[in-house]
Amino acid sequence: MATLVGQSLRRKEDYRMVTGTGQFVADIKKPGMVEATFVRSTHAHAKIKHIDVEAAKAMEGVYAVYTGADLVGRVKPLTQIDSHCRLPKHIEEQIKPFMFHNEEPVLAQGKVMYVGQSVAVVVAQNRYVAEDAAALIKVEYEPLPAVVDPFKALEEGAPLVQDSMENNLQAYFHLPVGDYDEVLKKADHVLSGRFISPRVSSNPIETRGVVADYESRSDQLHIWSSTQMPFEIRHYVAKLLGLVEQNIRVTAPDVGGGFGPKGGLYTEEVMLAFLARELNRPVRWIEDRVESMSAARHSRDQIHDLEVAFMNDGTILGLRDHFVLDVGAINYFAFTCAYNSAAHFRGAYKIPVFDLTCKIALTHKTPNVPYRGAGRPEVVLAMDRMVDKIARHLGMDPAEVMLKNIIPAEEMPYSQGMYYKDGGELIYDSGDYPEAFHMALELAGYKDVRAKQEALRKEGKYIGIGISSNVEGTGAGPFEGAKAAIDAFGQLMIHTGSSPQGQSHETVFGQVAGDVMNVGLDKVTVKCGDTALLGFGAGTYASRSAVNAGSATHFATEKLRTKVLAVAGLVMGISPDELTMKDGVVYAEKAPEQKMTFAQIYEAAAPGPRCKVPEGMEPGLEATHYFVPPTVTYSSSTHIAEVEVDIETCFVTINNYVIIHDSGRVINPMIVEGQVQGGFAQGLGTALYEEIVYNENGQLLTGTYMDYLMPTAMEVPKAKQGEQEYLSTRNPLGVKGVGESGAISSPAAIANAVVDALSPFHINVDRLPISPNRVFSLLQESKEA
Repeated sequence: MATLVGQSLRRKEDYRMVTGTGQFVADIKKPGMVEATFVRSTHAHAKIKHIDVEAAKAMEGVYAVYTGADLVGRVKPLTQIDSHCRLPKHIEEQIKPFMFHNEEPVLAQGKVMYVGQSVAVVVAQNRYVAEDAAALIKVEYEPLPAVVDPFKALEEGAPLVQDSMENNLQAYFHLPVGDYDEVLKKADHVLSGRFISPRVSSNPIETRGVVADYESRSDQLHIWSSTQMPFEIRHYVAKLLGLVEQNIRVTAPDVGGGFGPKGGLYTEEVMLAFLARELNRPVRWIEDRVESMSAARHSRDQIHDLEVAFMNDGTILGLRDHFVLDVGAINYFAFTCAYNSAAHFRGAYKIPVFDLTCKIALTHKTPNVPYRGAGRPEVVLAMDRMVDKIARHLGMDPAEVMLKNIIPAEEMPYSQGMYYKDGGELIYDSGDYPEAFHMALELAGYKDVRAKQEALRKEGKYIGIGISSNVEGTGAGPFEGAKAAIDAFGQLMIHTGSSPQGQSHETVFGQVAGDVMNVGLDKVTVKCGDTALLGFGAGTYASRSAVNAGSATHFATEKLRTKVLAVAGLVMGISPDELTMKDGVVYAEKAPEQKMTFAQIYEAAAPGPRCKVPEGMEPGLEATHYFVPPTVTYSSSTHIAEVEVDIETCFVTINNYVIIHDSGRVINPMIVEGQVQGGFAQGLGTALYEEIVYNENGQLLTGTYMDYLMPTAMEVPKAKQGEQEYLSTRNPLGVKGVGESGAISSPAAIANAVVDALSPFHINVDRLPISPNRVFSLLQESKEA
């Protein structure tokens, strides 16, 4: 029986964090270590005519200066990440996609494609000398026309972002489910609208950083990186530098937030590895915040033109969406965000007919990557804003229209009539969406808000309430691994391929393993984020760790349990079926005096002449398992926001916020609550504050926190949370992912609440963020209408 899973146990990670003994990349110091800094492009699009590095090379304390010309034939360029580009054949047959190859040199060669692109690197005795030397490098540019509007980028004759392509349409697909034209003939009403989710930055508290150390005698390269995917870095560094992959070790130490943009491979990781081998000494690079704003990859930037056909009672018959995704100068993650958007568009709604077309455009901006939610907040905004518009068009309460279209519980499991990105049928396996909706209405006091709304307006107070729901595919494959072992002192050791950036892996996986072996959390040590620990690993992204690494931990520990009982049974002469274990002791239930400790069993299983393991069994107490999910699990949530809009200052204040979420079996309720709250904070930032802005020449206008606004603790209230626990049928733990849940529906719920608050002015919120400036403009437009 589970005794650890389900408990809000204190995080094992917290002690070193609150005592300042955690180790981040910037804390790593090696004997003889030198520092690198990058010279970055100040142009969005320009030819590189000449780079003068002589003054920098001559500066005292400088060890090396490299430009793109120095790397030709020695370092291959970065391209889209293979593991994220593959689509199963049956999906390709349905959506008929195309995608053009695109790439980025480690240091720009010939031309630059966005502000912040690396042009040169300086290595010096310390960061101060390196930056002073970098300032001496003179780059002669020939400016070229830039394009930052994705629609203009797709026009004939637009400036090319990638010279190897004929135009800037990098990828395309069309996904039809049913016949939308037939639906139009039956519908009583058709509404359309354009919905814009702007470009944003993930802003982790720790910027990116890399340390690389090379040992020439053994040809071993050790890379420390603030990354979500150590195994991916190992593979691509080996590929781009032509190295033996097993001679590379990648470690992700403590990581201060990732949220998606720390996934995949960056040019800096390849460059640092190259420098360490060239100089035969440790090299470190730590990104400053200005670099982070311009060069760390951005996200979102989707524009949806949506049309919905529906009946007089609010029943939605079908929808058609044409959307453009602006991925910046290179598309590293292929269809990841775009197809995520397609797969999640209808969410919890029963909409039988669906027709979606996607164009992925290149522009002269920093490349885009998946960020917490990865394509989902954009379509939830479009879908739930449109449902709200339907309700207002029909003179109905939005809650009534939403409930009318939500998938009934009795229809679960429910098929959306298409495939998920991994090739599995998109079938929601468990959940009760109407129940979650009613729970949220009750917790938010929906009827009470409606009752007092009109009276408050007469006092000059404009409050509103908005609703949004989502269903999220979580626990994406292709696999995750774990190794379980017992050491000489009886401690249970767990190694996983998933690497955390704050998700509490050491605690959560300890709870899973501890239950299998019936030991306390203090008897379990979990290690993650190091390619030396395990043969294979995928990483932490897409709300996948609890599902995949948790399941791998469960199976690996079960294998270990079986082996422990087998060895103990052989030594004690008792059938393993008659043995049990508790607190690191194996004993016979019928004869408790016959017992062995884990340490004694370890000694008996150790290789050598005294080894006592059953015939055919390998010596040692360890077991490895790689969990391959059949397809994703589907978590869900309903959000309700109550806001007040001050029509004088145009500020939006969150009065109350409610989230009901279903993440299957909850391993640690406290950690789940924290994950949901953190996601909500980022979603609130997207809704009200955050936007990366470029001018028409591709110059970044929001490159510091003076211009890029983010919410603080003062602006983020604590969300009221409620849980459902409908177990997943697709893994042994019954868990579903929860890491992105809080961020997906919050922009749509807040947008709907603002529209509701200002309903007397008949405004339409069709883009984010809902800043005071935007609210002011909407009110002015309302007065002029």
